[in-house]
Amino acid sequence: MAQLYLWLKAFHIIAVVAWFAGLFYIFRLYVYHIEATSDEVKQTLAVMERKLLRIIMNPAMMVALLLGCGLIATRWPVIMKSGWFHVKLLFVIGLMGYHHYAAKVRKQLEAGSCKLTSKQARLINELPTLVLFVVVILAVVKPF
Repeated sequence: MAQLYLWLKAFHIIAVVAWFAGLFYIFRLYVYHIEATSDEVKQTLAVMERKLLRIIMNPAMMVALLLGCGLIATRWPVIMKSGWFHVKLLFVIGLMGYHHYAAKVRKQLEAGSCKLTSKQARLINELPTLVLFVVVILAVVKPF
């Protein structure tokens, strides 16, 4: 069982890294999209945004969540008593909301109805970094 846990954990970390790569990059693409003046550039960015979400972010999120559930299942009694885990879980739910918001913004950009400014998109782009700090500290240090 210990070996299974380590394999699940390794692949979970890989999936989380892939998911975060997308989370870090998607709003940066939106900044470029919002600031673009050329329709050709906007179309190119729209393709990049759609592919990033569908090919990298969505599968990586699903794999990270499934493997995370597997990790929880292997340590159910212990993990349910851990305060750090419940806080981490709240942050993961927040990341899922962020991910879905990013998908909504992509559709708005493609439709030409996005109201975000490039400054707002830049600020939103920083959120995953803050969450990453908290989640990694919770998972490694287990402060409570």
